[in-house]
Amino acid sequence: MTTHDDDSRIRALWADMTRGWAAGDAALFATGFAEDCDFTTVRGDKPAGRAGIEAGHDRLFRTSYAKTLLDARVRAIRYLRPDVATVEAESTILGADEAVLATTHALAVVERIDGNDGGDGPVWRIIAFHNMVPVAAA
Repeated sequence: MTTHDDDSRIRALWADMTRGWAAGDAALFATGFAEDCDFTTVRGDKPAGRAGIEAGHDRLFRTSYAKTLLDARVRAIRYLRPDVATVEAESTILGADEAVLATTHALAVVERIDGNDGGDGPVWRIIAFHNMVPVAAA
């Protein structure tokens, strides 16, 4: 059985990404991803797990996306089982002048991990994440 708390914990994964992006902190950005997360970037690259996600975002935060903001929005959560859900999310990357630099759409799979995080309830992790830039139909 899933609860409102599960929805909140899943949404918090995207809130952590947003905070990490704003701080230019790739470790915080990547904290919600499983160690062995299957991640596909908008360019089709496949960094190796959380360490690869962190390293790639560290480069972005020091180069092309330095001093930018991420507005990440969870649009839908669908529970496949009580401990596994898909998440549809949209993100907008904003420049220092708040100009839209990019908009992305992601489909992620999240899993509830047995145990807890300091007694605060179940821990959810992103186990698969496929990011894309939507293209308008011709």
